[in-house]
Amino acid sequence: MLIQLASRSKPTQYFSRGFSSRLRFSTTAGPKPRSWRPFAAVSGAAALSLVTYTIGVAYPPPTLSLIFPRPAPAPPSDPDSPESLAYTSNLESELQSLPLLQKLRQNTDLGEWYEARPYKNFPEARRVNSLTAGALRGPGKLALPPLVRARKDESESIIFVHLGRGLCGHDGIVHGGLLATLLDETLARTAINNLPEKVGVTAKLSLDYRAPTRADQFVVIKTTLIETKGRKSVVSGRVEDLQGTLLVEANATFVQPKYAKMLNTAALKQAIGEPSDADVPVHLADGEKLRVQQG
Repeated sequence: MLIQLASRSKPTQYFSRGFSSRLRFSTTAGPKPRSWRPFAAVSGAAALSLVTYTIGVAYPPPTLSLIFPRPAPAPPSDPDSPESLAYTSNLESELQSLPLLQKLRQNTDLGEWYEARPYKNFPEARRVNSLTAGALRGPGKLALPPLVRARKDESESIIFVHLGRGLCGHDGIVHGGLLATLLDETLARTAINNLPEKVGVTAKLSLDYRAPTRADQFVVIKTTLIETKGRKSVVSGRVEDLQGTLLVEANATFVQPKYAKMLNTAALKQAIGEPSDADVPVHLADGEKLRVQQG
């Protein structure tokens, strides 16, 4: 009986093994369905890269735009060409429409300030040999005369200057030496207007560059008188963009030379910009004299 049962169980065992082997064969060796997932992933990545690149070109991140600035055409070689005159006219309109300038012109202390345009009426014979009024003047450089808003007591001033693309060291970034030159001139204006003979020379100028200054924009230079003692004036200043970002800080000392009384200061006053005759400023030194006389 036992032998009979054993013999009957063998075919069953063989059948189960054979079925199992056939099942394993069919699952491992059968053709797999073709998948499109790798192709879709590559296509999606390519599309995303293209969109990202396009946005980056149109609106580059600040750091990348500093390292890889956009190409720009050279400024017109002739500052008196119709193209140059049109460019300058449009830039002047943009200057007069700046929200910050409009706000300053509407302040409640309006009567304590006056406006001037240095170098605007500078004689041609002198202009051609001037750095900022001559060599650096024109479209793509210093296209406009600075617009100065100064207190009538000459204690501080706010100057609007446009910096063109042709004033760069690294492409797209204004040369640090040019910023030093502009600060020297604007600080000198405040200092000289407080010296006895209204003549002064730079004795010391120190600068701290806080951020890159991008080209082709208006910047604001602010100057403040620190003190005046005899023939020496100490002033401070800063360069900001129109959003108020600090770009450069400076401190300077100006000294009136001993031969100042021998000089004709009319040309200097014309260069730095004077208020109209009907709006003559009262200098701090003059104010001190008036108070002494009244006392």
